[in-house]
Amino acid sequence: QVQLVESGGGSVQAGGSLRLSCAASGFTWCMSWFRQAPGMEREGVAAIGTGGGITYYADSVKGRFTISRDIAKNTVYLQMNSLKPEDTAMYYCAASRTCFQWDRAANVANWGQGTQVTVSS
Repeated sequence: QVQLVESGGGSVQAGGSLRLSCAASGFTWCMSWFRQAPGMEREGVAAIGTGGGITYYADSVKGRFTISRDIAKNTVYLQMNSLKPEDTAMYYCAASRTCFQWDRAANVANWGQGTQVTVSS
């Protein structure tokens, strides 16, 4: 069982930046970030393959968010720039066996506990 621990959430004003981190306890394949706003379904934000060379993004964050991974530290990051109020949500780190259909929550094998991101206008 892979344990995932997120950190880095917080409150910022629109246009600001935050970096989320996710430390994994074991070997992981596809790593991703999801988010869930109150009353909304959990949605995929970004994903990164095992070697870190392939990345995927939701259209809503392309050009603003960057996912990366440090294999030596077994940690995945989500750099979030130009934040908007609509980015406000609980952000979850996730591990899956494949990045195929990476944005489907049902395909996730392990979830982190979540970290809150709040963007004020």
